[in-house]
Amino acid sequence: MSTTAAVAPLTIQDAEALVTAARQAAEAAGVTVSVTVLDAGGHLLAFRRDDRAVLISGETSTRKAYTALQLNTPTADLVDAVQPGGPFHTLPTALDRPLLFIAGGVPVHRDGRLIGALGIGGGAPEQDHAFATAALETLV
Repeated sequence: MSTTAAVAPLTIQDAEALVTAARQAAEAAGVTVSVTVLDAGGHLLAFRRDDRAVLISGETSTRKAYTALQLNTPTADLVDAVQPGGPFHTLPTALDRPLLFIAGGVPVHRDGRLIGALGIGGGAPEQDHAFATAALETLV
């Protein structure tokens, strides 16, 4: 009989720590952002939009997090896959769900298991990805 060790889920404390770390990274770069944290089921755990961030950043941060969660891959790694001729070319329009293939979404893992996702919107895609990865490094 095989036993699988339990992996602690992403907690609200984890989510708040990710939001804080992402916002600090963005502020250090002089960028205003929105930050979304989803649990493994795709449910919203935390969201914060800087009051100076562009309004659409709230939507993009959430869609980036959802995409990273569903595909268990950073959205930065998926941009080429949805281009014409790419393996996921039709995926953005094939589903009814809010997928977004722009850098800034990253899956969150604990002990090798997917426990949620983080999405950042508001900066250039490369900046959003950098803020998200910086925030991940703070999660223990």
